[in-house]
Amino acid sequence: MAAEIQPTPLTRKPILLQRVEGSQEVVNMAVIVPKEEGVISVSEDRTVRVWLKRDSGQYWPSIYHMMPSPCSCMSFNPETRRLSIGLDNGTISEFILSEDYNKMTPVKNYQAHQSRVTMILFVLELEWVLSTGQDKQFAWHCSESGQRLGGYRTSAVASGLQFDVETRHVFIGDHSGQVTILKLEQENCTLVTTFRGHTGGVTALCWDPVQRVLFSGSSDHSVIMWDIGGRKGTAIELQGHNDKVQALSYVQHTRQLISCGGDGGIVIWNMDVERQETPEWLDSDSCQKCDQPFFWNFKQMWDSKKIGLRQHHCRKCGKAVCGKCSSKRSSIPLMGFEFEVRVCDSCHEAITDEEHAPTATFHDSKHNIVHMHFDATRGWLLTSGTDKVIKLWDMTPVVS
Repeated sequence: MAAEIQPTPLTRKPILLQRVEGSQEVVNMAVIVPKEEGVISVSEDRTVRVWLKRDSGQYWPSIYHMMPSPCSCMSFNPETRRLSIGLDNGTISEFILSEDYNKMTPVKNYQAHQSRVTMILFVLELEWVLSTGQDKQFAWHCSESGQRLGGYRTSAVASGLQFDVETRHVFIGDHSGQVTILKLEQENCTLVTTFRGHTGGVTALCWDPVQRVLFSGSSDHSVIMWDIGGRKGTAIELQGHNDKVQALSYVQHTRQLISCGGDGGIVIWNMDVERQETPEWLDSDSCQKCDQPFFWNFKQMWDSKKIGLRQHHCRKCGKAVCGKCSSKRSSIPLMGFEFEVRVCDSCHEAITDEEHAPTATFHDSKHNIVHMHFDATRGWLLTSGTDKVIKLWDMTPVVS
């Protein structure tokens, strides 16, 4: 009698639709052209390219434009087809793309920064161009007149920039790990607050204006979700990368967060669960489980005639513990720890199977991602990597 063949379960993962190759250097940014099968890219090789899908199924440049300096970043507005390009020399150059995406017409240049432009945002509702540079300056210009409206000096080079149109708040993340919130007026700005939660520099920001939540990615491999709305004032940490987080995108209709990293990972986070805030690490001179002294507690070591131990912390309760009392490791997905982390023995026993259930899925892009762009209408994701390759993915199997 033949053995019954059991069907193998289908693995839900992104589908690679296209590889776009041809750039001579790293593609710093690329975006999907809405309602078209096209891609706009800017590269360190000084090129601006518009790639359109041909009858052969391949993407070929319909526009190949050389800039006077390496292209560091860009912002594209589909409604006006306005393309703003940041350059290594501090200039922002603006173009208007034709309806068929076969021609780009120069509009104006802004002498925005003294050195490399790191981020650009074009705000159509206010006709503003927001930018940050390696000169540690945040600036905003009028897109009609080209006039500089104002600026603000950041504590370090900024690498994350987001804007809330309704409240006119701008969010700036910098290499020191700090996020600065400014309130912009027509020609001046006010510092609202600054906050810090990362141990490394902020590398990416993503703003959800509906939930009023800010996501920040960092070189410390983590993502933090900040409740800017003030209803709870919480900060939720997400650990799911083995290298710096390079890009973030929030999908409102499915309440999922997409994060991409230098490890090549594409992580899809389910944000529609009741997540727990990670506890503060407690200070103590001795283990809060067995009372053994830590190695700097000379008095207790002398009194108890015991050798001091190294201090650790339980990621679940935050208590200061010795290695013997925290010999176990566990994932705690609801606290954002998708990988196994150190926990004390009592917390390890108390963690239930439900608390072990993963809240994220992990996918390998097979290139070190430097930037991504997500088209929510089609469920397409564009990733550009250090390998000079652009990859187009169908994310509908995993973003749903």
